[in-house]
Order: sequence, then structure tokens, then C-alpha cells
Amino acid sequence: MQPPRFPLVAGALVGTKGSAVHRRQAFAALLAGALVSPVAGVRAQGNAAAARPFTEGTVRDLARDLAKRPHRMPDARLPRGFTDLSYDDYRKVTFDRTRALWRGQDLGFEAQFFHRGFLYTHKVELYEVADRQARPIAYDPTAFNLEGRPAPDADTGFAGFRITHPLNRPGVFDEICAFLGASYFRAVAKDLRYGLSARGLAIKTADPSGEEFPLFRAFWLERPQAGTSSIVVHALLDSPSATASFRFTIRPGASTVFDVQSTVFPRADVALAGIAPLTSMFYFAPNDRAGIDDYRNAVHDSDGLMVATSRGEQLWRPLQNPRNLQISHFTEINPRGFGLMQRGRDFGQYNDLEAHYELRPSLWVEPIADWGPGSIQLIEIPTDGEMHDNIVAFWRPEQPMRTGEEYNFVYRLHWLPTVAGNTALAQFVSTRVGSAGARGRLFVLDIAGGREGAVPEDAQPTLDLSTNAGELRNAVVQRNPQGGGWRVHFELRPGTAPLAELRAVLRLGDRPITETWLYRWTA
Repeated sequence: MQPPRFPLVAGALVGTKGSAVHRRQAFAALLAGALVSPVAGVRAQGNAAAARPFTEGTVRDLARDLAKRPHRMPDARLPRGFTDLSYDDYRKVTFDRTRALWRGQDLGFEAQFFHRGFLYTHKVELYEVADRQARPIAYDPTAFNLEGRPAPDADTGFAGFRITHPLNRPGVFDEICAFLGASYFRAVAKDLRYGLSARGLAIKTADPSGEEFPLFRAFWLERPQAGTSSIVVHALLDSPSATASFRFTIRPGASTVFDVQSTVFPRADVALAGIAPLTSMFYFAPNDRAGIDDYRNAVHDSDGLMVATSRGEQLWRPLQNPRNLQISHFTEINPRGFGLMQRGRDFGQYNDLEAHYELRPSLWVEPIADWGPGSIQLIEIPTDGEMHDNIVAFWRPEQPMRTGEEYNFVYRLHWLPTVAGNTALAQFVSTRVGSAGARGRLFVLDIAGGREGAVPEDAQPTLDLSTNAGELRNAVVQRNPQGGGWRVHFELRPGTAPLAELRAVLRLGDRPITETWLYRWTA
């Protein structure tokens, strides 16, 4: 599996491959330290065999109590030999899979652990839960290939963990998900590879004052029941502005699903919270490859944001790698879903024998119950390479989260190849942009699928096309004989406008037969 990418924050690089300067300056405060006291009621210090009662409310109670205390910056100290690991050095510090938790117990799942080092300096407390008892998972340096480094002491601990399961072949335990770094985690479905990530909570993303990165500081892994197809993980999140509890029920398969129950406890009023945040990479594609000299046709983990509104409309917004930070808001009350999609599933769309971007998962967020008024926000950050995550999407409640209150969010995360969405509507499967002369841009949109897309031969849909700036010319809708569906092309003459918000829908009479295509063109 591919190693995690490194996030970009409001256009500023937070970490780069092998960059000690950026790592030391930016990540020391974000990904550092050991858990200070909040789990003392569960973890018996110095006694790995000790157990404490554990219930469904244990982590929620810990988060509530922790929110009443002042935030303490975690300890970033690491043992000798682990303070300056490079990207490649860290990848060589591997866990012995024969020492995996639940190895050989025929429970359908096993857990392996990440060592601290490189960007991942903060110590994460890990517990196994069985028979309503939580026991600390003891750190043992002999379970790792340390590449000749001196064995750290028993208190060094872990940076995170991965879970394995027979996903693709019977009896072969494949990695299905990993929790590593801040509150990041990611997963795969059958026959897919790692791509985009999710997070527990986002705070002040793209805010000029700087983003705050909450940390998962402790995890409780429930021992699976023999014969079951799911595993439960609990997590405690902490940051200067808030704490939170999480319960993840993970069900791997052709679509790997996380049922998420979270409760947020603000330490201070949080006006800029991001719920169910997703983080991905978009470097270039046929709609946006200006200045890119690369043999490949496209490089991205996700190619668009999809939104299912409470009004039954489905929105599609192709992603871009902008020159300047861009933030888009999609105001909504009780959204039915949103996610970052990877619609391109053919190797020829990328031509990368190593990265295989056609095998990266889409990630769909399905809210359970009502989330109320707010907006889905899309943040696009300039990047000069494919090593950096530069795309963020999340739900932002309309009202700030207030100190002393509790906020519950229940949702599902679907990691899968494609999201059908509204199957009645045809989808915009590709967006291409090129020159239309010295003063214009040519847009070519391909449309496929959907029951409504099967228009009779004697009928011709109409294009509902608009822009808030500039002029639209030469719009054409035609059948696409190469694989069926429709092709739309038109020209945008922006004039002196620095940007234009474009919108397109195909209709048959008054009835839409496609989702709604949205695009922000910038000069």
C-alpha cells in the first residue's frame, strides 16, 4: 500500500518528502506528544496486564471531562535514532506481521502498529477491548524492524495502527484501513488502492490565522467476534478548541463502509468547524493542465466534488489546481450526501503503471438524520506536485459550536469505486478545457448513463447553460457515437472578468436528464 500523502494548508506546505525543515517547524506542534492524563481511568500506568471497565459511553465521558480542562501541548520527545528519520527511513521501520494483534485466532481481522518517527512523533495510546474490559496494548520494540537502531524503552509507544482482513483473496489478510497522523485515516475497498483520506474533525481550514489540527490521542480496538464481518474502533480526539469521541464500525468489502458516531465538545466557541472532512490530491487533468509538462493524461486521487441536495438535485463540480487558494460554498439544509469522487476508471485516462490512479477509491459521506442548515465547502490549494494533498471538502454548520455544549453527528463513509447517486440522471463523466482563440476558452463535456439519458432518437435535449460573467457562444449538444451518451461544447468569452461561475444542465422539455455541472473558471 502507498504511504500517506502530506497535507497542504491554505497554500503553505506543511510536509514534503524528506523535508526536515518543514517537518520540524510545522509538524512539531501538530503531530507531537503523548497523551496526558485523560485516559488515566482506563490505562493502568506501568501495568500492561491491568484492565478497566469499558462501556459504550467510556470515550464520550473522557472527551467531555477533557474539554473542561485547559489544553496541554503534547510531548514531542523521541528516542535517539528516531528524531530525524527521512521519508524513506521511516518506511523501512516495519511491524512484524506475525506479531499482529489477534494473529491466528480466526477472528477475520488483525491489527498491526506504526512506530513513532518521521512526521508521526506524538504517542497514541492503544487498547484492546474484550468482555467489557479495556487493556493497554503494550509497546515492544522487538515487534519492529528498527534498521539497526537502538531499541527504545517500553514507554516509547505507537504512532497509529492498521487493520487487515481477507479482502481480495480468502485467507490473505490485506490492509483495509490505517489511522496515522493527527486525525487522519483512510481505507480501501476490494481491488482498490489507497488514495484520499478522511479526518475526524477540521478546524479553521484555510483561515488566515492558521489551521488547527486535532489529534486522535487514544484508540480502543474491540476484539472482533468470530464469524462477524465488521470491527469496532473507538477514538478520543483532542485539540486546543475542542475534544470529541468517535465510534467507527468498519465493514470491508466491494464497498468498505464506516458507520461513524461522533460527539464534539468545544473548549471554546468554534465558528469554523469542518464535519466529516475529506482530503485528496488533484494535480492536473484535461480540464486544468496549464504549465504541466508530463507524459501522463491526468494525475489525481479525485476528479470532482459530488453533492446530493435535500431538494433532489445532484451537483457535480470538477476539481482544479488553481493559481491561488479557492474556497467554494454550497449552502444546504440537511444534505443527503457529498463526497470526493474518482470517476475516471480506465488506465488510459492516466497511463501510470506505478500509481494506478484508476484504482483510487471515491469517498461518499452519507449523513444519518438531519444536520440542519450549513454549507458543504470545497477548498482547492495550489500544488506543484502529486505528493501533496491540496483538496479539502467538509460540512460546516451554519451556527458556531458553543463552549459547554455537545454536538452529535452520525454518518456513513463509503469507500468504493463509483457512487451511483441519482441513477435516473446522466452524469458528466469528463470535462475538457482548451483554447478558443486569443480571447476565449472552449469547454467540451461528455455525458453518460442515467435512465433519463436514454433520449429517443427523434428527441433532442436542450442545454440550460449560464454564467455570471463574460459571454457564452456557440453552444452545441450532440449525440456521442463513441460509447453513447451526449457531448456538449461551448465557448466562454470572459472579457475582463477575473472569474466566471458556469452552470449547465441538459433538459428534455422541463425535465432535467442530467445532474447539474458547476465550474469556476479563473483568468
